Amino acid sequence: MCDFQIRGRTHGMEIVLKEKDAVDWVYRGEGAANIVLAYTGSSPAFIGKVMRIQKAPINGSQRARSPTAFTKYEYLLWGDIGNLVSCTDRDIAAQTFVQHVMSPLLGSKHVDAGKLVKVSREFLELAEKEVSSQRPSWRVNTGKIDTQRDYALILSDHSIFLHGALDGEPCISVEIKPKCGFIPFSRFISHGNAVKRCMTRFRMHQALKLHQEEISEFSDYDPLDLFSGSKDRILKAVKDLFSTPQNNFRVFLNGSLIFGALGGSAENTDVIVGEAFEDALKSDVRADIGLCTTSLLQLVTETLYKSGVLDRLLEVQKLDSLDIEGAIHAYYDVISEPCVVCGQLNEDEELHRYASLHSLPLDQSLRIVKNFLIAATAKDCSLMISFRRRVCEEWGSSNNTIRLEPGKFFDYKAHFIDLDLKPMKKMEEYYELDKKIVSLYRKIEKGKVGDISNAKFYKSKLGK
Repeated sequence: MCDFQIRGRTHGMEIVLKEKDAVDWVYRGEGAANIVLAYTGSSPAFIGKVMRIQKAPINGSQRARSPTAFTKYEYLLWGDIGNLVSCTDRDIAAQTFVQHVMSPLLGSKHVDAGKLVKVSREFLELAEKEVSSQRPSWRVNTGKIDTQRDYALILSDHSIFLHGALDGEPCISVEIKPKCGFIPFSRFISHGNAVKRCMTRFRMHQALKLHQEEISEFSDYDPLDLFSGSKDRILKAVKDLFSTPQNNFRVFLNGSLIFGALGGSAENTDVIVGEAFEDALKSDVRADIGLCTTSLLQLVTETLYKSGVLDRLLEVQKLDSLDIEGAIHAYYDVISEPCVVCGQLNEDEELHRYASLHSLPLDQSLRIVKNFLIAATAKDCSLMISFRRRVCEEWGSSNNTIRLEPGKFFDYKAHFIDLDLKPMKKMEEYYELDKKIVSLYRKIEKGKVGDISNAKFYKSKLGK
C-alpha cells in the first residue's frame, strides 16, 4: 500500500463498512466508471458525504485482480509523481492521482481528493442489490458495482452546504460537464481531418451520438461559449445547457435532484419540465413570479465569470497540445510497439510529418502521453457549484459571495468532480473514437449520411 494513503478513521480505529451499513447509502448517480451513493444515516463520520464505487462491466466473467495498480508502462509514465506507482490498489492510485496531480493543477480550493474507506464484499453486494432498481436500465445492462473492490472513496457532498442544510437554509447546486473548451491547434492533425480546426469536438460528437441513437436531439450547447470569458456568451452557454441538458447539466436542491437525469441523458426542456423546475426553485431563489429559473441561470453565469474556475480548467485541458493524432505516435513509442497508425498511412508527406515524433527521446514521449491523459481527465470532469442565500443580506468581504441584485446575496463554492485517472491503454480507444467522429462529420459535409434529407438536417444543426 501507499505509505501516505488516506483511510477513514474514527478515534484511531479503521472504519470498515459491513453489510448492515449498506441500507444507509442511496443511489445518487453514475458515470461510465463509477456509481455514486449518498449517505442518509446518522453516523457523524459520514453525514454530508457521498461514496464513489468503481463499476465492473457485465460480461459474464469475474475481473482478475492484479497485484499492482499499474502496467509496466504506466510505471514509467507516473514514476515521478510522489508515491503514485507504489500503490497496489487502483482505488488508492485514483485517489492519490487526484491529490498529487489534479489538485495542484486545478487548485486545492476546488478539488476534493476524498478519503478511502474499507468496504466488505457483503456491503458491496447488498449496495448493488439496493440500487439496481434506481439505475437507468441501459446502465444496469452494461455495468454493476464491482464487488471485488477493497475500498470506496468518501467525498464531501458538494451539492449541499452542510451547515446551511442543518440550519434550515436551502442549498441549490448546479452540476455542469463543461467538455473541451478549445479548438485543437496541433500541426499533427492530418489534412483530411482539417475540420477539427474549425468545429468543436463536442459538436461533432453530437452528430455521432445522434447517428448511433445515444441521444434523441442535438444539444444547443457550445463549450466555446462557456470558456469564452465573455459574460454574455457564458450566459448563452448556461441557457443552452438548461434547454438541452442531456447528461451535461443537473440541478439539486438540498442534495435531491430537481432537474436533469440520474446516470443518463435528460430530454430537452419542455414547458411542463420548465414550469415544474420554476416551482421547485421558489423557496431558494425567491425571485419574482416566473423569474426563478432566469435568476438561477444568471447566478450561475455570474459565478463562472467571477470565480475564474474555468480558466484553470482550460489551462489543464490545453496540456493536450498535439491532439490525439500526435499523441498516439508517442504512445506507441512508450509501449515499444510498431506504430499502428503509421502502418496505415500511404502518403509519404504524412509519414514525414510523424517521423519527428518517433525520433523523440523516451522522456519526451512520456511527457506527451502523460499530458494528454491529464488533459483527458480535465475534458471529462464535472463542475459542481453550490449556492446558499446569505442570512445577513450584506455584501461582506468574502470572495465567495455573489450579489444577484440589490438585497440578494449568495455564498457559493465550486468543486471539480469525476477527476478520474485514465488508463494508458485508453489512448487507442481515444484514437479510434476520434476517427469515427471525424469520419461521420466528413460524410455529413458531403451529404452522404443516410438519405439527403438526413444529411441536410445534420449540417443545419452542426452549423448553428
